[in-house]
Amino acid sequence: MYGLFGKMTAQSGKRDELLDIMLKSAEGLRDFEGCYLYVISIAPDDPDGIWIFETWRDQEAHRGSLALEAIQAVIAVARPLIASMTDRVELTPLGGKGLESYQ
Repeated sequence: MYGLFGKMTAQSGKRDELLDIMLKSAEGLRDFEGCYLYVISIAPDDPDGIWIFETWRDQEAHRGSLALEAIQAVIAVARPLIASMTDRVELTPLGGKGLESYQ
């Protein structure tokens, strides 16, 4: 398995607009075979931050998702709302609640 965890910071005051775009894009991944988990979170003490945790079958599945026309369209719309992307960590998920069926 392949995992990513990172922080996206929205332009000041644009987090809700960016969240709306990101949450809609997550809906598009529901039927993408190689995506096991895609969770978007916020922290109450960070008005512009968005945290994203992803688990994929493998790194190739993640790369393949980025080539999808729908995801490319989301990236184009979201990019102007993003101030930065930091704290990106690549992981190897080993299992746990929600992932045990993918071992």
